[in-house]
Amino acid sequence: MLRIGLVGFGFMGRMHFDNYVRLMEEGYPVALRAICDLRIAELKDAKADGNMSTARDIYDLTAYHLYEELETMLAENELDAIDLCVPTYLHAEMACSLLERGYHVFCEKPMGRTSAEARRMAETAARSGRKLMIGQCLRFWPGYEYLKETVESGRFGQVTEGYFYRGSGAPKDWFLDERLSGGSILDMHIHDTDMISYLFGKPEKVSTLARKVLPGSGYDLCSTHYFYRDGKVVNAQVDWTLEGDFGFYMGYRVNFERGNLVFDGAQLQVNPNHEPGYTAELSPDAGYYRELVYFLDAVIHDKPIVVCTPESAAESLEIFEAEVRSADAQGEWVVLK
Repeated sequence: MLRIGLVGFGFMGRMHFDNYVRLMEEGYPVALRAICDLRIAELKDAKADGNMSTARDIYDLTAYHLYEELETMLAENELDAIDLCVPTYLHAEMACSLLERGYHVFCEKPMGRTSAEARRMAETAARSGRKLMIGQCLRFWPGYEYLKETVESGRFGQVTEGYFYRGSGAPKDWFLDERLSGGSILDMHIHDTDMISYLFGKPEKVSTLARKVLPGSGYDLCSTHYFYRDGKVVNAQVDWTLEGDFGFYMGYRVNFERGNLVFDGAQLQVNPNHEPGYTAELSPDAGYYRELVYFLDAVIHDKPIVVCTPESAAESLEIFEAEVRSADAQGEWVVLK
């Protein structure tokens, strides 16, 4: 039985909690033993804000050991793996410390605040022999998995164009401090940057136009072009200033030589050039569930993490930093090494 400690009980912590409860109900050999958050007394009776719905508004946590301090949780429980759902600026220090002490670590995205932090995390995981996986959930999201398979199989030929988008209203608290979150270009846009790199490889250079709208925040909206030598036109956009009744949206449109895919976050339309289009059949399970199953299976059966290696997640941070440099230079092309 794999024993889990969950650190952080905001929106993502609750999303992970929901999936651990489901896994335990399904008989998966995992046990969520303890939950830690500096504000656990307040959060256990409060609704969390996020861009997707959690399973419930208020959580009954009477069956779990609750802690305000991580060290106390570690001292009082025998745990095998720690799930980190804490603010971005805490990821590197906490993950490295836990890995060095022998825990396997699942860490929410983005991997770290900087690529240097991310590389340190990857190096620590390799040195410690413990497993580290980053929650780049799009790699496990059925609509994006379908796109990955279509690209790799070549059944519609080569990609000629790709457009990726995500947007929502503004988050709160530490998210709006650029020093802590990196702004929407890191917190939200990293999903599509990571997916583009995962699909097509590291781009040769990037050009980003971006704007700071909210006081104290980083870039709150941006549009990035990714240059590839084969000439495919790839763009990704993000905006977390979409207020009113907008809600949340993520999706893509990718054109191939012999067809195109259009995903609106829920349905995936497949449009072959010379055949009738159709709606693809996708797994009903979200990427949050699928990524945890993948990580836990790798730990339980001591299998290598291949789909989302720490090194690949760190590379996505390098692309993000190039995007920021380009935005600072009003869209100048920045070459990636």
